[in-house]
Amino acid sequence: MNKEKLESLIIDYIDGNVNDADRSMIENEIAQNTEAKQLYDQLKEVTGLLNRAHYIEPSRSLQANFEKALRQEIALNEKNSVKERKPAYAKTSAGRQVFISSWVLRIAAVLVIAIVGVVIADRINEKREHKKELAAIKNELDNNKKMMMDLLQNQHSASQRLQGATVAYEMNHADDDIIYALINTMNEDANSNVRLTALEALGKFYQQNQVRSALIKSLSTQKDPVVQIALIRMLVKLKEKEVVNQLEKITRDNSVIKAVKDEAHWGILKLS
Repeated sequence: MNKEKLESLIIDYIDGNVNDADRSMIENEIAQNTEAKQLYDQLKEVTGLLNRAHYIEPSRSLQANFEKALRQEIALNEKNSVKERKPAYAKTSAGRQVFISSWVLRIAAVLVIAIVGVVIADRINEKREHKKELAAIKNELDNNKKMMMDLLQNQHSASQRLQGATVAYEMNHADDDIIYALINTMNEDANSNVRLTALEALGKFYQQNQVRSALIKSLSTQKDPVVQIALIRMLVKLKEKEVVNQLEKITRDNSVIKAVKDEAHWGILKLS
């Protein structure tokens, strides 16, 4: 079987336009003939791409330009003699040759180029809009960070510092500057409520190594009973077994109040 006939039959086979006998014959040919299998794979891929191609609605200006180009090509075609034109041909699925005038091919090329231009322009616009959105988000995050840092550093107002810690708690991401500001607030702030809120905010970012280390270290230096109890509960909830030795020290420390010691005993039981 020559290649042209085989190609025509395979196209019909892919389209589902063959009878049972031809289908069986083509399948045997594909299974036994390497060249036929390769040809089938190539045609199958091309058919798949055509089936998945998106329809693009051309703009009014594109339609107008195309129609103008079409009229010019038709006028030019009418001036030329038929002998001066070399016809191109394409093969149909049935194997017949259909002659296509060169001006048709040229117009088709113009249309393809125009459509590709539209697609590229749309992609460029999408990327520009995406960059604008990212820039807007980054600007908003930077503004929130600055506001939070200013509030946390306001030593004249505990309510302002509490609000800053609350803003940090509501964030989904914290960089090193925010983390270190929260650690300092948890350990040094004069107000227990501010410390507690900073501790809760740090708990959201526990997967960050510096947060984990800071919480464990704070357990041995923290003197505020309210924060101590909250910190023990958080570390137990996070199953941080490394603090068991520190909890045992707390239970033996005479300067620690009973409520904190009881919490430490409970933590030891949970982590052991």
